[in-house]
Amino acid sequence: MQILTIEKKQNEKFLRRATRPFDFSKHSQKEIRELVKMMRRIMKAAEGVGLSANQLGLDFSLFVAQVENKFYAIFNPKIVKTVGEAEAAEEGCLSVPEKFGLVTRPEKIWLEGQGADGKKIKIKAWGFLARVFQHEVDHLNGKLFIDQTREIYEIKNRKNLKS
Repeated sequence: MQILTIEKKQNEKFLRRATRPFDFSKHSQKEIRELVKMMRRIMKAAEGVGLSANQLGLDFSLFVAQVENKFYAIFNPKIVKTVGEAEAAEEGCLSVPEKFGLVTRPEKIWLEGQGADGKKIKIKAWGFLARVFQHEVDHLNGKLFIDQTREIYEIKNRKNLKS
């Protein structure tokens, strides 16, 4: 599978649609494990810190992320609370190659969703992890970081937030 980019109009149209909820009853545990493993492998190969299912052309609510050597696979995520001052930081995206911009986001969030086993999870995240989670939930809701920044700039071979 390849990561969809906005360079193709049909991909951009797909990326700008909200995803459907992940239905655990339609997938075996083995299929779910393989899906998560594949997404993690693709994210790491692309040197990203997060990847949403719709970035791979999959129409369901799931993202994977890895921050500070901690890996997350979150199904049907919802941000239920934000706290603290909004902070601006540079973001990039695997679906918007070589482009970056400042995005303002809350510094702390509470996220609810499901783990790979379908059980409900709750995570409190702050700092960079909160930013990654917000970026990925935006993807699943059909939003791109370029919609939230005033200035887009191009930098090649930049390793920052790419998800």
